[in-house]
This record gives sequence, structure tokens and C-alpha cells, in this order.
Amino acid sequence: MAEFVNDEKVKYGTVKIANEVVAIIAGLAATEVDGVAGMSGGMTADFTEMLGMKNLSKGVKVEVGEKETAIDIFIIVEYGSKISEVANTVQNHVKETVETMTGLSVVEVNVNIQGVNIPKEEPKVEVEPRVK
Repeated sequence: MAEFVNDEKVKYGTVKIANEVVAIIAGLAATEVDGVAGMSGGMTADFTEMLGMKNLSKGVKVEVGEKETAIDIFIIVEYGSKISEVANTVQNHVKETVETMTGLSVVEVNVNIQGVNIPKEEPKVEVEPRVK
């Protein structure tokens, strides 16, 4: 858990940010990027979703120190997206969002591509001409 001490002359107390909070912020930021089909959280997260519970930190692993954090993101990209561009955009957007919202310095954002979402083709319905 990150802990901040007010460095002003008068100390008012501390602010603690839980790892889960940083993970949720990072996960939501990643899903805002075009080309990201979703997060990949492994079997535990998939089981949680089957039970109807939404896991907002799915596909995110964070390590939070006193003033810094490192983030691992596991995503599924949309078919046809340029993976390197999507990954780079995810890194930048997650870093900017987490730093802005928490005040922590993000030292690294590791993006792991876990799969590609291929859209399902709708079955073609052929209409046979009627014979008169």
C-alpha cells in the first residue's frame, strides 16, 4: 500500500492508496485505448466473471512502493489493430492516468498481449428462389 506524507511545514497526516485502487485505475485506463478488446485475467478472473461479479482490476498486476509503482497489464487486442501501436498507447495512457490520479511515479508499464479478438462472422442466410 502506498503511503504519502504531507511534506509541508505542518504535517496533516498520511494518505494511503491500496494496490487494488492502482490496479483498477490502470485497468480502466487500458480499456479506454482503441484496439484493446479486453483484459485477460486468467482462470480466477474468468471464474469470478462467471459468478456475475465484475473484477475491475482483471488483467492487472501492480507493485506499489512508497512513491513509485510498476504495472503489468495483460490485454487482448482487436484483430486488425497494429499491436505495437496499441501496446505503446496503453503504456502511455496507463502511466499518465495513474500518475495524474494517484501522484505516484510510474516506473514501468509492461504490456502483455494475451490474445487477439477475431470477430465472429454472422452466418450467411441464403434465400432460395421460389419456383413458380
